[in-house]
Amino acid sequence: MTNETSNNALGFNHFLFLWFGAAISIAEILTGGLLAPLGFQSGVIAIVIGHVVGVIILVLGGIIGTQERIPAIVSTRISFGVYGSYLFSVLNVLQLVGWTAVMIIAAARSANEISKMLWGMDQLSLWSMGIGGLVLLWIALGREGGLKKVNMLAVFLLFGITVLLSNVVFKDSTALSAPPIGGMSFGEALELSVIMPLSWLPLIADYTRFAKSRTSAALGSGLGYFIGSCWMYLIGLGAAIIAGNPKPSTMMLAANLGLSALGIIVLATVTTTFLDAYSAGVSFANIFPKLDEKRIALVMTVIGTGIALWVNIEQYENFLLAIGSVFAPLFAVLLTEYFIIKNRQLRPELLVNWSALAVWALGVIMYHQFITMEFVLGATIPVLLFTSLLYKIIWGYTKEWKSCKKYPTAS
Repeated sequence: MTNETSNNALGFNHFLFLWFGAAISIAEILTGGLLAPLGFQSGVIAIVIGHVVGVIILVLGGIIGTQERIPAIVSTRISFGVYGSYLFSVLNVLQLVGWTAVMIIAAARSANEISKMLWGMDQLSLWSMGIGGLVLLWIALGREGGLKKVNMLAVFLLFGITVLLSNVVFKDSTALSAPPIGGMSFGEALELSVIMPLSWLPLIADYTRFAKSRTSAALGSGLGYFIGSCWMYLIGLGAAIIAGNPKPSTMMLAANLGLSALGIIVLATVTTTFLDAYSAGVSFANIFPKLDEKRIALVMTVIGTGIALWVNIEQYENFLLAIGSVFAPLFAVLLTEYFIIKNRQLRPELLVNWSALAVWALGVIMYHQFITMEFVLGATIPVLLFTSLLYKIIWGYTKEWKSCKKYPTAS
């Protein structure tokens, strides 16, 4: 363990607050709202089952970080080699910059709606730049003790707001028995529930590598995210069914929060987007280790803010599915290698494991096939199982399908 790790060892409470705060976001509420065509009862079942599966996989990825003291993308070197990890670093940076933009766009839209209602001020671009600036400040402060306390305080405030929003949405409980309106299969709803925890897989070890123990990191991260994310989905689902509108700004104005709603939206966005931008820096540093993670994260935030000024999020659901198609088979291979085959060595001489990359590519293709089939279990669950089984079967036959660095031999 490095000195930094020793001096900054994180315990159960930190991970509980960190991941509960990460889950409280506008994006989670909006995704829960997408499940409304399924009806409330079936929607709840899809949310719970999907999150159980997704969070278990998420926690396993975090355990690798704690045991090996390495970031998430670096851990992919175990299965895919150094160059393989470079490929996934690029893909992860792209999705994290995308998430940074999505979070800033969603928050800016909600804040703009509230400012229009309060003061007649319609300044979407200004809100995007302001929220991006606050994320920059959060990253610049780093992981110092003061920020830990501020983050915990933020989570307590967000918890209170979550209770308040729940009261606004569910005060008319009779509406929750409304029948499904159709237009969405159970498998699609299940997939949208699995994807959200899955999207954090390339990040979680970036933080659990600093844990005091495997148990504290696993329980804190798993409980914090499961409770927070399910809660956000339920709020979005309920709002979409009852009011036909899962927008957080609408709910907060209905709760007569007024000016406080702006602070809530901004706070929830900053605490979540910080993780995206920081981990984008960590992934980029996997390719260029001499670069400083924090400085890269600042640059990624600027890029994400710039994207937020020029794009919309009407294709948000497709963005989520694209993430699932890449990272579900990737971590199926890695978790199989680490926990089932029990190959846990980071071999610096391993450049590319071609069999692992082939299985991953096949998993990506399968994912999109299952999406088009509208399979009752979604796409992630069957792809995880099939990819893991396939890799376990061929592992013994493809040990030589590797490109390794050749070291000069002694004469």
